[in-house]
Amino acid sequence: MSQFIHIGFGNIVNTDKIIAVVSPESAPVKRLVQTAKEKGTAVDATQGRKTKAVLVMENSQLILSALLPETIAGRAQSDKDEAGENTAGGKEHMR
Repeated sequence: MSQFIHIGFGNIVNTDKIIAVVSPESAPVKRLVQTAKEKGTAVDATQGRKTKAVLVMENSQLILSALLPETIAGRAQSDKDEAGENTAGGKEHMR
């Protein structure tokens, strides 16, 4: 079953399709984002705010988020922990 996480402003993504969550500050990532915008494969989920994270998806699409990469990664890990995945003891905490 697919897991979804909130990436800000009511937007959600399928965690099974995420390859990486990176900071948009480096020159290579900036070029990657610019190329994706030109090709139409970038999804801007920032609601006009500064891009703080870029999610690289399986299908080569990029999703731009106003949340920090650490926040998104924490939410993805938290959801997997709650589903009983990636933990030795199953569910460890509740929200």
